[in-house]
Amino acid sequence: MNFKLLIVGSTLCAILVGCTVGPNYVPPNPTLPDRFSESDSAKLATTQPTTMASTQPATTQAVSGQVEKWWQNFQDPQLDSLIERAVKSNLDLQAAESRIRQSRAQYGVQLAGEFPTVGTNAGFTRNRSSTAIGSRSFSSLGSAGRPTNLYQAGFDASWEIDVFGGGRRGVEAARDDIEASVENRHSVLLTLISEVARDYIDYRGFAKQIAIAVENLKAQRETLEVTRRQFEAGLKTATELDVARAQALVATTESQIPALESNLRQTAHALAVLLGKEPNALVRELGDTKPIPAAVIPEVPIGLPSDLLRRRPDVRRSERLLAAATARIGVATADLFPKFSLTGSLGLESTQFKSIANYGSRFWSIGPSVSWPIFDAGRIRANIRVQDALQEQAVIAYEATVLNSLADVEDTLIAYGREQVRRRSLTDAVEANRRAVTLATQRYTAGLTDFLSVLDAERSLYAAQDQLVQSDRFVSEDLVALYKALGGGWESLEPKAQ
Repeated sequence: MNFKLLIVGSTLCAILVGCTVGPNYVPPNPTLPDRFSESDSAKLATTQPTTMASTQPATTQAVSGQVEKWWQNFQDPQLDSLIERAVKSNLDLQAAESRIRQSRAQYGVQLAGEFPTVGTNAGFTRNRSSTAIGSRSFSSLGSAGRPTNLYQAGFDASWEIDVFGGGRRGVEAARDDIEASVENRHSVLLTLISEVARDYIDYRGFAKQIAIAVENLKAQRETLEVTRRQFEAGLKTATELDVARAQALVATTESQIPALESNLRQTAHALAVLLGKEPNALVRELGDTKPIPAAVIPEVPIGLPSDLLRRRPDVRRSERLLAAATARIGVATADLFPKFSLTGSLGLESTQFKSIANYGSRFWSIGPSVSWPIFDAGRIRANIRVQDALQEQAVIAYEATVLNSLADVEDTLIAYGREQVRRRSLTDAVEANRRAVTLATQRYTAGLTDFLSVLDAERSLYAAQDQLVQSDRFVSEDLVALYKALGGGWESLEPKAQ
C-alpha cells in the first residue's frame, strides 16, 4: 500500500513540476508583399551600360552569399582596411559585446535559481543565563548564572521547487535576452560598416569637389587676368564691367572651397572616431585625392521581402524581445500559485570543542514548506497586466520594425535607381557645358558675342561638374544604404564564439 502511494505521489509531483503557467511563445507571421515594388525603378535605371550595379531579385541563398563583404565590391583596399580596423576597435561595438556578456551572466543568475542552494556555517558562542528568575533555569546548556560555550558547524540547504514553471519562464526570458543582445551587436556591426563606407565615400567626394573647384578657380583667374589686361590696354573686347564680373566669379568660387575643406576634415574626424581613434588620426593616411569608390558588379541581389525577417538584425532582435516579453508573463503569473520549498540542515553541536566530532554531537533537520499569498491588494494581478501590456508593446514594436525595414529597402531602391538616371544626365550636361565654354570663348575672341556669355558658360560648367561629383557620391552612398537595408554584411564578420 505504501509502495502504491509512493508511485502515485511521484507521478503527481512529476505532473506538477511539468506544469508551466503563462502563454507559450508563437513566432509572429507578419503579412508581407511578394516583391519590392521599387525594384523595377532601379532596373530601369540601368538600361545603359554603367559601372554601377543593377538590382535584380534573387533567391535567399544567392542573397546571403552575395551580400557578404559587399564593401569589397568597391575594390578599394583602403576602405577594406578601414572597415577591418573599425570592427576591431570601435567603442560602440565593444559596448554591444559587453551587453552580450551581461545578458549571459544574467542568464546564469536566473538559471541558478532552478537548483538547490547549499551553504556551510560554523560558529562559537559563550552564554550566561540570568539568575534573577529564581532557581528555575531556561538554559538547556548549563546552570543559571554559569557561563557556557557552544560550538557549531554544519551545512544548510534549501530548494524552491519550480512547480508552476515561473522559474523556467524566467530562464526562457533570460535566454531570449541573450539572443536579443547578440542581434543588437549584429545591428551595431552593420551600422558601423555602413557608416565607415559612407564617411569614406563622403571624404573622397569632398576631396574631388575641392579639386574641381581649384581647377575651375585656376581657369577663372586666367580669364580674369586676360580680361584685365585687355581692359587696361584699352581694347574694346573688354570693359570694366567684364572685369568686375570676372572678379565676382573668382570670388564666388573661392568662397565655396573653405566650406568643402571643413566638410573634408570633419568627415576625416568622424572616420577616426568610428575606428576608436582621436579625431586627427586619419588625416595624413587619407591624404591625397583618390577616385570616389564605385562598385563594379552585375547586380544587387535584393531577394524577397520575407528574407528581411531572417537577415536584418533589427527585425531579429525585435522578435527575440517579443519572445522574452511573452515569457515574462509566465513569470508574473506564477506568483498567483503557492511556492513549495524543501529545506534541511546537518551539522555538529557541542559545549566542548574536543567533543564536537563525536557521534553524539550530530544534529539534522529536513522538511518541506509552502507559502501562498492570500492578500496582496491586487499587486500580483496588476503585475500580470503590466507584463501583458509590455508584451503588447513588443508586438507593436516588432510590426513597426518590419514595416520600417520594408520602407528602408523601397526608399533605397528608388533613390539608387533615380540617382543613376540623374548621374547620366549630369554627365551629358558636363560634356555640353565644356563645348559651350569652348564656343563662347571662340566667339568672344572673334568679337561675335559679349564677355557675359563666357562667364555664364564657365559658371554652368563648374556647377555641372560639382553636381556630377555629388551624384557619383550619392550613387555609391545609395548602394551602401541598399546593402544596409537588405541587412547584409554582418555574417561574414561574425566571431567564431559569441
